[in-house]
Amino acid sequence: MANQETGQPEQGNRIAQLRRYGRVLTASMVPLAVVGLMAVYFVTTRHPQTDDAEIFANYIGIAPVVEGPILRLSVADNQRVKQGDLLFEIDDRPYKYALDHAISDQAALEGQIVDERRRIEAEVHAVTASGAATRSANANVERAQASVAEANADVAHSEAALDRAKTEWAYARNNLHRVEPLLIKQYVTVDQVDQARTTEQAGAQSVHEAESQLALNRAHLNSMLAALAQAKAAAEQSTAEFHESQSSVLTLDPLLAQRQGRTAAIADAEYNYNQCHVYAPFDARVTDLVISQGAYAHIGQEIFTLIDTRVWWVLANFRETQLKYVRPGMTANVYVMSDPGLRFTGVVESTGYGVTPDPSILGRITPGLPDVQRTLSWVHLASRYPVRIRIQSPPRDGFRLAESAVVVIRGNDRKP
Repeated sequence: MANQETGQPEQGNRIAQLRRYGRVLTASMVPLAVVGLMAVYFVTTRHPQTDDAEIFANYIGIAPVVEGPILRLSVADNQRVKQGDLLFEIDDRPYKYALDHAISDQAALEGQIVDERRRIEAEVHAVTASGAATRSANANVERAQASVAEANADVAHSEAALDRAKTEWAYARNNLHRVEPLLIKQYVTVDQVDQARTTEQAGAQSVHEAESQLALNRAHLNSMLAALAQAKAAAEQSTAEFHESQSSVLTLDPLLAQRQGRTAAIADAEYNYNQCHVYAPFDARVTDLVISQGAYAHIGQEIFTLIDTRVWWVLANFRETQLKYVRPGMTANVYVMSDPGLRFTGVVESTGYGVTPDPSILGRITPGLPDVQRTLSWVHLASRYPVRIRIQSPPRDGFRLAESAVVVIRGNDRKP
């Protein structure tokens, strides 16, 4: 009985002690939970993370610049290609013919230029000869004018000589008529009368000779005037021929102006010819290939897509409340869903500054007045903005475009 009474108080003490321990543990768990929540809040705030992320790379659609049947298709769907690898080949024969035709047209133009230059040189020589003939004709006119002036002087001199001879003859004739009556009265001698008669006859002869000389000089003057008129006519004809030969000389400007067009035609034909062979512009992976060899390629119509495998990014969507802790230059850990055990290092390149407005809040943005929603949602979710993170060392085979990923921002800025 004594032992039972002694055991009950001891058991009660242990129970009381356990209760005290429980109350202490319970009281300590609350601060620990608060500290844990604060730690989690600090980590998730200072080191934002999101699983709303995808692997991204640049990609382009491969579309031919020229059209024609595809003679050779050198790639397969999902194949990796290197920069400069032949992707496909379009039938280049029509473009080769066009290039040869353009080269032939330019050669023909150059031949025309050579022939025209020779013809122009001949016309220039003709102009030079015509100019010399014109100058000679003008010189003949000047000589004829000088001869006319000389003939006029001779005529004037002959007229003066005739007037002088007539005056002397009249004087001799009057003297003869005066002395002949005096011979009967013996006032003069026979010799004086003979001398006067001889002088009168000599005067008549001088008048005749002066008249003949005057007629001769006048005939010479008329001849010189005719020669002057002929020289002037020849000069006028030569001048007209000279101007005509000058106006007939063409220039090479119209043909030379065609050179640029012919050169451009060759460059265009050569460009089209070279575009028949399409090469990879960068290291890439072929995707969305749905045609076969022999298909007709149309200008600007995409044949397949090339994913640029040189640079890979992660596009991670972060809440707007987290963006103030994400800055360009920060490092980030990237995990892809296909192999979550691997960790890749990335660097934040930029943060987004615009997304499509939520129509449930703003309504539809249309021309005219805003279409504001009439219902209200009491729960507003934070907007998410894309953050571009460049992966530093992607795997050799690259990623798959739009792979799901998890991103954790480490927060330390990248050293330059």
